[in-house]
Amino acid sequence: MTTLEKLIGLHKGDIDELNAHIERRLSSSGSPMMSHIIISLLRTKGKQLRPLLLIMCAKMFGASGSKVMSAAAAVELLHNASLIHDDVVDNSSTRRGNPTVNAVWDNHVAVLVGDFFTSSAMQEAIDTGEIRIVDALCALGRDLSLGEIDQIYNAREHTLDETNYFRIIDYKTASLFVASARMGCIAAGAPDEKTEALARYALLFGRCFQLRDDIFDYYDAATVGKPTGNDLREGKVTLPLLKALQSGAPECRAIRELLGKDNLSDSEIAVIQKFARDNGGIESTYATMDCLKHQAMAQLDVFPAEEPIRQQLMELFDFIIERKF
Repeated sequence: MTTLEKLIGLHKGDIDELNAHIERRLSSSGSPMMSHIIISLLRTKGKQLRPLLLIMCAKMFGASGSKVMSAAAAVELLHNASLIHDDVVDNSSTRRGNPTVNAVWDNHVAVLVGDFFTSSAMQEAIDTGEIRIVDALCALGRDLSLGEIDQIYNAREHTLDETNYFRIIDYKTASLFVASARMGCIAAGAPDEKTEALARYALLFGRCFQLRDDIFDYYDAATVGKPTGNDLREGKVTLPLLKALQSGAPECRAIRELLGKDNLSDSEIAVIQKFARDNGGIESTYATMDCLKHQAMAQLDVFPAEEPIRQQLMELFDFIIERKF
């Protein structure tokens, strides 16, 4: 049993309730076509880390119930809306091993399904009766959009810059975890100091989550067990490669020239992946994650050492760094 499976097991009742809650919200569309698409989407759930984090943060302060469920549903629905829209932007044909909405139907339908999920997320946020949760969800939607726009711009301009890289992952990835922590705390009526500590933990958690995903992309598909090299195909340069380019290796100039191309062949992508692996890119990224982990653990010091949720949050962070999927 993985750490994630263990943690989900500890909160299984809440996760099951959340999924039933989301299904009720989405099944109320009254549209046969939308209902058909939603049924297929509900069969392919991801790790559900974001609502799990929200539920755990709320439980840190003894809260559960309808307000927490609506907040968790809001963030999970908006997350899925962003994935549906991302698949359109990236022209992706599969996600989690299944055909995407745009691949099965078309881009027009996928955009509308994503919009339906976004509107449903907003309804859930409103149902909490907390204007701060509505505000957090709106800010999250804004951050996700800005992250996608900035990523497209950097890919087209072939930008190689760590500051830009971290700004994009804060918008595109970490923002979802920050919103989850903050919304869970708001739903529980947590004090501001502890809410901000958990929000900072979530920011560092989100950064590590993305860094681990980025490492996967520098190995061949057979090793990882899923398609890799996609970021490089789309012109996205992530931290393992940025770190390798700082190594001063003789190949750096040739790699930079490759990265200036608008389209890379499979063999060129393989060359870049090997360069990142051979020149310290993976090790440097792990070192960055270790630094982020220590910062995140410091944020949890505002909670008693014997607090069970604090221990679970520490274990969850370790899982993010060590995971194989």
